[in-house]
Amino acid sequence: MSAGSRWRERLRRGPLPLRWRVAVAFAVVSAVVAALFALVTFRLAANYMFDQREQSALRQASVNERLVRDSLASRAPGQLGDLLTGLSGNPDTTIALWTAGSWLVRGRHVEPGALPAGIHELLGARHAGSQRAAVGGIPTLAVVLPIEGTASMYVELFPLVELEQIVGFLRVVLVAGVATSTVLGFGLGRWASRRALRPLTELTVAAGRVARGDLRARLPEHADADLAPLAASFNRTAGDLERRVRRDARFAADVSHELRSPLTTMLNAVAVLRRRRGELPPAGRQAVDLLAADVRRFHRMVIDLLEISRGDAGADDRELETCDLAELVRHALAQRSDTPVHVDNPPPTVLADRRRLDRVVANLLDNARHHGGGTVRVAIRNVPGHVRLEVDDAGPGVPPELREEIFERFTRGHRAGDRGHDTDDTGSGLGLALVAQHVHRHGGTTWVEDRPGGGARFIVELPTHPRP
Repeated sequence: MSAGSRWRERLRRGPLPLRWRVAVAFAVVSAVVAALFALVTFRLAANYMFDQREQSALRQASVNERLVRDSLASRAPGQLGDLLTGLSGNPDTTIALWTAGSWLVRGRHVEPGALPAGIHELLGARHAGSQRAAVGGIPTLAVVLPIEGTASMYVELFPLVELEQIVGFLRVVLVAGVATSTVLGFGLGRWASRRALRPLTELTVAAGRVARGDLRARLPEHADADLAPLAASFNRTAGDLERRVRRDARFAADVSHELRSPLTTMLNAVAVLRRRRGELPPAGRQAVDLLAADVRRFHRMVIDLLEISRGDAGADDRELETCDLAELVRHALAQRSDTPVHVDNPPPTVLADRRRLDRVVANLLDNARHHGGGTVRVAIRNVPGHVRLEVDDAGPGVPPELREEIFERFTRGHRAGDRGHDTDDTGSGLGLALVAQHVHRHGGTTWVEDRPGGGARFIVELPTHPRP
């Protein structure tokens, strides 16, 4: 895409960002000031040089006119050719003398009829004067002087080629100066806007980190009286939020931990009831089955809550190790499905917490089995700088409006609130939330898209790590 196309696309999306508007404003002001300065300088310099050239030409023409006048008094007009040839000097200079009803021309040949109309008016009125005009394609200064005491007229044409070249060079220099000033103004505007908006950029980055779950994000302290209250207020708010989230996470962890003991008792009691299921009436057997499914689901939810609360509280941080992702995926698949794993060559490795990564793979496979009609394809691919895990299922797919929501906590999509016949398969809405949390802690990303041919494709992308 060309630069012009990029600017048109940017303008279609709306107004320019503030820092670009500041930079453009600096550039416009610099261009206007420099252009006015250049215009005034050019006019003054050009007028001064032309005035000086005109005065010099008038002085020289006056001296030459006196020599011609003295010669007319002492010799016949036919003997003036040598004098006029000597006076012309420069081969581009033209000297014309109107005397005795005819023209005598020396130097660069110019037909008297080709002289500008203004010169003919001066000649007709027998007035002295000068005029700038192009004669024979050459910029020229024409000086007309009547010869006193005679009916003769003296005309001298001074070339202005060198002067025009100097003025043209001055014009180019000034235009280049305006362009340079515009570029420097734009650069100065970018630098000034970047410095002026740096606190806003820091605030945006810190707020984005908080929104992504990094509650330790803080703004640097500022000595500026206008910025210090903003930084202090943001840091105080972020600190209060961090303390509240960690307090809630500890509360959830404590509750989950306290629930594990009674849940274990309930699981054992249900196991006893299921062993004696044959002794119960049909209604009792159905009640035992529902109770067993609910207890198992409750147990999974407590385990998931405990896992999430540990991550929110920043606990259970383990040392990262180099993991063979293909080996880990094959191990998880062996317990759930006979789906083959497609692995790019060479097999990629990642630096990760093996327990969390194993939980990510297990949750994705369980999600495909419970909600996607089963796993139909698992692939591990090498992409530049990352390793990508793809899990395809045979389900109906995930609607675009739910593709971000399903990674939030306690979200079960269209099955939210549906108990169904198989309570054990409805899930708690925490499996994919754990996937997103663990992947984020490893610096990766996760998303879902349509699988070619139907179904959903869940993708986890992690930074690659070279083999030791």
